Amino acid sequence: MKSAAIIGVGLIGGSFGLALRKAGFEGPILGVSSARSIEQAVARGAIDRGATLEEAAGVSDLLFLSQPISGIIETLRKLDPLVRENALVTDAGSTKQAIVDEARRNLRRCAFLGGHPMAGRELRGVAASDADLFRRRPWVFTSDIDHPIRKWVAAFGAREIILDAARHDRLVAWSSHLPQLASTALASLIGERAPEAATVAGPGLVDTTRLAMSSFDLWRDILETNATEISAALDAYIEKLTVLRRDFEGEFRKGGEFARSLRERK
Repeated sequence: MKSAAIIGVGLIGGSFGLALRKAGFEGPILGVSSARSIEQAVARGAIDRGATLEEAAGVSDLLFLSQPISGIIETLRKLDPLVRENALVTDAGSTKQAIVDEARRNLRRCAFLGGHPMAGRELRGVAASDADLFRRRPWVFTSDIDHPIRKWVAAFGAREIILDAARHDRLVAWSSHLPQLASTALASLIGERAPEAATVAGPGLVDTTRLAMSSFDLWRDILETNATEISAALDAYIEKLTVLRRDFEGEFRKGGEFARSLRERK
């Protein structure tokens, strides 16, 4: 892998470029994004210069798609006549089945490896990018094909996990999408029914509503492309709240056990 292009140079794309450089990648890194993002990414050292999609696809060994899911899907529909035959296309989409299916339908001249770095922060944009964003975080690939990108991801300090697209989407509905919606619902409820509670709020409310600050623009594609699994998780959560009303002690015990085991994994 001697050259790379980042399509969508925001928080994840910028962090990918910075992580590549920190890990010792010496080849050119091109960026395809808005003019403002390109300017910031060059200043940060995340990319060397901006390019069109046509130019970047034609000269790069690796194309890293780090746009919103709808943007990744749109790009996949354009890439096949543009890419080098020995190139690899990978992505950072938060859901995988729709993206993997689109790649299978549209890419013939190059390889595709679905990916999802499980990292992020509340701030968006390349200005918030960080070379260590992926360190000690899971990075899901949808196949175990042999390609240098996996070695570079290991060099970032990320923890590789191989999951097929369907299993990935099922698991992240529980581990990521449900927590987001629970936080959003809690913040919305208190804001509507008891906004004055903010005057006596402690760190518990601050912690549990942190995710509620996420942008719907970012989440719209996730909710649409993983609707079935998210709906199942929401149904189970609503059912659990009903159980909680009947058995506070038992649910505190089970919840505490899982919460402690989760922290032991970190």
